[in-house]
Amino acid sequence: MEKSYWNKDMGRKLSICHVITRMIIGGAQENTLLTIIGHLEKGHKVTLITGPTEGPEGKLLEKSCPKDLTIIELPSLIRSINPLKDLQAYFQLKAIFKKNKFDVVHTHASKAGILGRIAARHAGVPVVVHTVHGQAFHPYQAWYKNKLYIFTEKLAARYCDRIYAVAQAMIDQCVAAGVAKPEKYKVVYSGMRLNDFINQKPEPELRQKLGIPTDCFVIGKIARLFELKGHDCLIESARIIVQKVPNVRFLLVGDGNLRTLLEEKIKNYKLEKYFVFAGLVAPSEVCRYTALMDVLAHLSLREGLPRTAVQALASSIPVVAYPLDGTPEVVFDHKTGLLCPPEDIAKIADALIYLLEHEEIRKEYGRAGQKLVRDLFDWHRMADILEQEYRKELEEKRKK
Repeated sequence: MEKSYWNKDMGRKLSICHVITRMIIGGAQENTLLTIIGHLEKGHKVTLITGPTEGPEGKLLEKSCPKDLTIIELPSLIRSINPLKDLQAYFQLKAIFKKNKFDVVHTHASKAGILGRIAARHAGVPVVVHTVHGQAFHPYQAWYKNKLYIFTEKLAARYCDRIYAVAQAMIDQCVAAGVAKPEKYKVVYSGMRLNDFINQKPEPELRQKLGIPTDCFVIGKIARLFELKGHDCLIESARIIVQKVPNVRFLLVGDGNLRTLLEEKIKNYKLEKYFVFAGLVAPSEVCRYTALMDVLAHLSLREGLPRTAVQALASSIPVVAYPLDGTPEVVFDHKTGLLCPPEDIAKIADALIYLLEHEEIRKEYGRAGQKLVRDLFDWHRMADILEQEYRKELEEKRKK
């Protein structure tokens, strides 16, 4: 490696490159952007390499792109597996890394993490790190796909110095699968702009605009309208809930390729008046919607540590969820919300009904949740921890 990558003054400004396949409106992307903003504020030089951002999920950088951020878009860096484009992306990444002589390359998500880590190490980047936002392998996927993803994650792990995870559950799963040893991992909770949620008050005008009557409870769900996000389970449970709590509305925040199918299912069940589709909402606006909710239903079958659960708790809103992945690290059963067996429609309905019918318990769980998350998930804290990690790794490399 070239000595120009670092010097003995470890207080100097760093040259950092983040790599991610796309900058849609999503948890991994918001995490990446807030990390970037935190490091730009410290005076570091930051570059973002991303693939094309297309689809109904929206473009995160459209309204919130930091002015000092250098962005490189690689058309070859796509989410789906494509051997020709993947090989092209690898060589393009390697060339960019060699040319720019970054101090740190930080990759995010599965595809970018695999190609980016290998390319960065082959390019001689001194510090290569990766964040696991959610597992590429999981129980709700074909075994042969899991086997492929575990193999590629094992391979990529050899090419990086440190792996961060947004939840301890992610680390436990990786270690159990033999991806890498425990000492290679560190939990860095995903930072968020929590003050927006803590301080936001319900807006009667927004409620009216959404068509939600003032005397109705609101069960919210914030997620892309995609597979494994649990919208089907919420709709099924709604059939039970409306029988016991008729003055309820289900507020769905997000968009995606399942919207038409979900709308058809709701219509077939004659539940149209109970469901409100808010559509795509900018991250800075989500707090306005959580402020309208009484309970959040987080029913995703695959998640790292759900940002939406943290955001709801910051709004003093309890959460009904599954005990999967990192969710139990913030949704404590009978303390900050209720946990249900995955896809158990009756139990989901019972939990949501219970919280709607018990106001004091609902508020108690919400207050406890806000206390839990307000410091742990501060975005400045996340950016500072990662900066310290980068410097620590650089110092260790310098000593060798």
